[in-house]
Amino acid sequence: MFTFATSDPKEVRRFRIAQFNGRTATARSAGSTITGHVRSIVENKSSVPAAWVITIIPEEPKASIATRPAPRTRSFAEDFC
Repeated sequence: MFTFATSDPKEVRRFRIAQFNGRTATARSAGSTITGHVRSIVENKSSVPAAWVITIIPEEPKASIATRPAPRTRSFAEDFC
């Protein structure tokens, strides 16, 4: 689990939406990037300005799939010229 604190309400809102919808979220902190599911968001009521502690469960990176380039299609101009 990855836990970090933030005082940015826009960032907290983004994480709450990701948690509600069951989507992964990406957090960038101190040069590291963590992607995973948001487990909890807890407000620290004693801090001024407001601060939140966010816990993320990291997700394994997906293996890249080798793809072939798409076949070339004829353009609209080639069809009628």
